[in-house]
Amino acid sequence: MKFKRVSIILLVTILSVTILFGCKTKDSDAPGDDAVVDTQPKEKVELLVSAAASLTDVMGELKEEYKAVGPETDLNFTFGSSGSLQAQIEEGAPVDIFMSAAQKQMTALKEGSLMLDDTIKTLLVNKVVLIIPKDSDLKISSFEDLGDKDIKKVAIGDPGNVPVGQYSEEIFAHLDLKDKIKSKLVLGNDVRSVLTWVENGEVDCGIVYATDAFTTDKVTIVTEAPDGSHKEVTYPVGVVKDSKHPDESKAFLDFLSTEKAASIFKKYGFSMK
Repeated sequence: MKFKRVSIILLVTILSVTILFGCKTKDSDAPGDDAVVDTQPKEKVELLVSAAASLTDVMGELKEEYKAVGPETDLNFTFGSSGSLQAQIEEGAPVDIFMSAAQKQMTALKEGSLMLDDTIKTLLVNKVVLIIPKDSDLKISSFEDLGDKDIKKVAIGDPGNVPVGQYSEEIFAHLDLKDKIKSKLVLGNDVRSVLTWVENGEVDCGIVYATDAFTTDKVTIVTEAPDGSHKEVTYPVGVVKDSKHPDESKAFLDFLSTEKAASIFKKYGFSMK
């Protein structure tokens, strides 16, 4: 009788183990259990964005906003005149994205087969304005006043490689001012140099983008450039052909066209194209 009781207990134990093993085997055969779940964080990708100097402030905020959208992407910016940035790309700088303050530089890179053509788009519109130091007592109310004898120094971007300087030349030609003010011109390496000179009172006035003037309380906007006096100020953007991360670059450009990005651009005075 004792032997029979032990046998029954042993049999129940064996059955329990068998059922348990069978359940585990069945569970292990469940679809998808053989798949490896990748819990490793995605590898960081660094993008180098060459952007016009007038985009300095707005891109700082957009960089922070993009951290939530593309956390695996680190954005590094280099700011300068569009002409200088164009030259750097032509010389082989490892740039992923180019953001110009004029069509001229983007067109040159495109014609040189240095851009991914299908990524190029015109993103923004800006305005050209005449500014003076906040505490200036000079009587300036228009671009035509730049020819007055009391105006000694007029700061503009170097027309050789700075788009705002090229727009300035167009304005002078339109208003027949070129010969009258040629000797007064002080040329800056980029639009921010012009802004700084005016802020510090080193020149009587300067010509910058409206968005640059909005970044400081040390200057006064005298007036906008007359309608039709220069080409429309547009900002084309695109992915450089030699980018090692074209997909991530395209994703960032897509973000720049979103409503969220548009609201940030408008906050800094830009209009969307």
